[in-house]
Amino acid sequence: MNEKTEITQKPLYIAQITDTHLYADPHGQLLGLDTRHCLTQVIDLALSTQAPDLVVASGDLAHDGSPQAYQHLRTCFSRLRVPIYCLPGNHDEALALRTNSKSGRLHSRRSVCIGNWLLLFLDSTVTGSDGGHLAETELDELDTALTSHPDSHTLVCLHHQPVNIGSRWLDTMAVDNSKAFFDIIDRHPQVRAVIWGHVHQTFEQQRNGVRLLSTPSTCIQFLPGSEEFAVDMIPPGYRWLELYPGGTFKTGVTRLQMIPGEVNPGSRGY
Repeated sequence: MNEKTEITQKPLYIAQITDTHLYADPHGQLLGLDTRHCLTQVIDLALSTQAPDLVVASGDLAHDGSPQAYQHLRTCFSRLRVPIYCLPGNHDEALALRTNSKSGRLHSRRSVCIGNWLLLFLDSTVTGSDGGHLAETELDELDTALTSHPDSHTLVCLHHQPVNIGSRWLDTMAVDNSKAFFDIIDRHPQVRAVIWGHVHQTFEQQRNGVRLLSTPSTCIQFLPGSEEFAVDMIPPGYRWLELYPGGTFKTGVTRLQMIPGEVNPGSRGY
């Protein structure tokens, strides 16, 4: 099937929404921004642009790991009326996230097959650490899933970046065993892309034909290329992906027109 024929077929349309940093307090603020208000604005934008078929929520969904924060997440996402596949981030409390993803539209699953596409969801978190690591069990499950679905075009999703993005302080928190991860990816040519959150900015690279993509946060943004913690004063947004049956895809980032609030740019971290 050639690309021209393929793009006339209906794609699977995905919104990746990440690093929402919700609190138990429905008006909790991160560096001055009301994170629930920010998420609501980004969801409004997604609905007004093109309603997705599903959402990948790629970690740091709660800032304080509280059950109440995940209930707020459920409420916010309910307006989308599509499945929401949730991954944990370093700020999440895994048990609370799983508990709130057992019913309704929120899901904590390892994989989902839709048409010709396989979506894989990895847990890159380490208890008590901001950094990323893929345990042997995660790597084994990744290899097994790819071996079991050789004919399915595959999108791999995780929270931490598996490559350095050129920001010294953030790259100390990248997946620390990325070679083992890419050794598996390299053995399976059906992998089309790897997407992640965590870095609160857009990053794009290609490696052995696989697109490597990060996505802005729905609240504050980090300044690309920074040596130390620094805020980028640009609006939040989300990544969209159009996955076509023949394995090609289109992707881009859509942002709000302005930051929904006043950011404290002088902060040295959180």
